Amino acid sequence: MTDLDRAAHYEIRVEGTLDCCWEDWFDGFRVRNERSETVLSGPLIDQAALHGVLAKIRDLGLCLISAQRLDSK
Repeated sequence: MTDLDRAAHYEIRVEGTLDCCWEDWFDGFRVRNERSETVLSGPLIDQAALHGVLAKIRDLGLCLISAQRLDSK
């Protein structure tokens, strides 16, 4: 079993819109826009990875709306 097999899936919402070219910056998270929000979604192998994504959101000056774990692995 690989780390990605054990990964939990997350959906993170931020204010504003980002285009899909940011997917590389966010470690392959899918980037999509819904109205005036950006939704980042994908697997993270552990809490340290989650904190890394949240730090990138902070570093870009984006306003975090929500971070939700989508499964119970």
